[in-house]
Amino acid sequence: MTTLSFTVFPVDGAAATVPVEIDTLVIAGWAGRDAQAIQAHIDELAALGVAPPSSTPCFYRVAADQLTQADTVEVLGTHTSGEIECVLMDSPLGTLVTIGSDHTDRKAEAYSVAVSKQVCAKPLARDAWRYADVAAHWDQLELRATLIDATGNARPYQHGAVDGLLPPPALWQGYAQSHAQTPENAGAALPARCAMFSGTLSVHGELAAMTSGEGFEMELHDPVLKRSLRQRYHVRALPVVA
Repeated sequence: MTTLSFTVFPVDGAAATVPVEIDTLVIAGWAGRDAQAIQAHIDELAALGVAPPSSTPCFYRVAADQLTQADTVEVLGTHTSGEIECVLMDSPLGTLVTIGSDHTDRKAEAYSVAVSKQVCAKPLARDAWRYADVAAHWDQLELRATLIDATGNARPYQHGAVDGLLPPPALWQGYAQSHAQTPENAGAALPARCAMFSGTLSVHGELAAMTSGEGFEMELHDPVLKRSLRQRYHVRALPVVA
C-alpha cells in the first residue's frame, strides 16, 4: 500500500489535506472514444511488429509504490518521456481527480507496453478536486503538457479536451468487466483504495526522449469553474551499465 497526501479544493468549502491510501494502481490504455481511430492506430503499430492490445480499452496493473509526488524522478537511460493524464483516486472524501504522468520507457514499450509502464515512476500533483464537483462538465476539462529543456526553454507537448477519451464511469465499468467482477454494483464506482490513470492525448510532433535536467509540466484546466491543477517534475537519467 502507498499513502499519499493531497490538498483537496472543493467548490463548496475550504481546502483540506486528505491522506489517500492506494493499493491498486491501474493505467487505462487505448481509452479513446473513436473506435475507428483506435483500430487504425493498432493496424499501424501491427505493421511495425507491435502486438495489438488484448482489449480496448486495456487496463494495465502497475505497482502502487510507483506513485510519487517527488519533484525529481530517476529513470534508466535517456529514452523515457511523460504522458499527461487525469488520475482518479478513491479517498475518504469520495473519488478525487488530479493530474499525473504515465512516465514511460520507450525502448521497453517496443516489446512490452506492460513492462514499459511498470519500470518508470508515476508522478502526481499534490492538489486535487472532488470528482463530484466536475463530473457534470467533465468533457470540458482540458489537459496541457509542456516539455522544459535543461536550459529552461519550453515547448508544447500535449493539449486538448478530455472529450476524446472515455469518461470515468465507462472506464470503471470496463475495468470491472475485464476483471470478471460479478457483484451487482461492480463498475458503478472506482474500486476502494484504487488509483486509475484515465488515458492520454496525442503528442505534438515526435515522442520526447528526456535527459537529465529536463522537465515535464502538467496542467488540468477547468474552464467552467475557472481553476487549474498544476505540477512539474524533472528527470534524472541514470547510466545504462551492461
